[in-house]
Amino acid sequence: MRVMHLMAGADAGGAENFFGRLVVALQKTAIDQRLIIRSSSSREMMLKEQSVEFALAPFGGWLDFKTPRSIKREIGLFGPDVVISWMNRPTRFVPKQGPNNRKRFVHIGSPRGYYAPKYYQKCDHLIVTTKDLAKFYHDHGRPAEQISVIPNFAPDILAEPVARGQYDTPEKAPLLLALGRLHENKGFDVLLKAMQDLPDHYLWLGGAGPLEQDLKALAFTLGIAERVRFLGWVDDPAPLFAAADVFICSSRHEPFGNIIIEAWLHSTPIIAAASEGPVSLIEDAKTGLMVPNEDAAALSTAIRKLRGDPALMERLAVAGRKRYEDAFTEEQVVGQYLDLFERLIG
Repeated sequence: MRVMHLMAGADAGGAENFFGRLVVALQKTAIDQRLIIRSSSSREMMLKEQSVEFALAPFGGWLDFKTPRSIKREIGLFGPDVVISWMNRPTRFVPKQGPNNRKRFVHIGSPRGYYAPKYYQKCDHLIVTTKDLAKFYHDHGRPAEQISVIPNFAPDILAEPVARGQYDTPEKAPLLLALGRLHENKGFDVLLKAMQDLPDHYLWLGGAGPLEQDLKALAFTLGIAERVRFLGWVDDPAPLFAAADVFICSSRHEPFGNIIIEAWLHSTPIIAAASEGPVSLIEDAKTGLMVPNEDAAALSTAIRKLRGDPALMERLAVAGRKRYEDAFTEEQVVGQYLDLFERLIG
């Protein structure tokens, strides 16, 4: 079976990270893959290291005539059974047929969020990560049988905790961890405000993005800068999860939440704001604690509650790990992709 992927995402991000994980995992199967990506030095290096073949295309705006020609040419050379377009921009470049009107391939759109359904009208099928996303696209006219819910996975790779001294953090201090793009959607400003009411806690914030300087300035203004460590983008967060006491997902908008699965994988108790993905994944007080969205006071209260109850921390850690093992391993998720490909190709 031949599968072509089209990806034009940023250098780093949740969807981009999972894309890398999936194509590397599929490389271990009988699938024959071909990728067309927008230039990204880190992604290109990763794919070369994993012996995953790819070609480059600009994936530009409406005056980009090179990308559709490149994609049509690669489809003609590769002859895919399935073409997966990751998010909006690549989807509009997928032709209806390859050169010389060869056999029609199955076009799967992978929105990875609540994007306008108009971008995916010409797709034969959609893969989404939650039932709520499936409902969103079904409510906008997509037949239910043309939507498959397949979650993301996190590789089961554990690590020794990073030394707290590496980030100038006291050994005994309660340590919070948060990860993600430094973007408004992630709600890190809410988390920083919550830190005002947690005077003995330290925060490691791993990520990069447009709000980096704004968030650093906010930490200074709030008087918490001496207890917040901005780590930059972290390619391998496993040692951070191993060192942290509690993981915080403060997102205003989070369609899925790879970081939740990673927290469960590492048996790190999690507290999450009630955005779309966390609500669909977490069972409150069983696999994590949920707080109202945009509520710094509720977030700080939940953190104090959890840190003051070691038995609850242990229960959440154990239940989270079991939830990961039950539904979000590489073997389970890759199996769902393979089953879907077989079904769609017939």
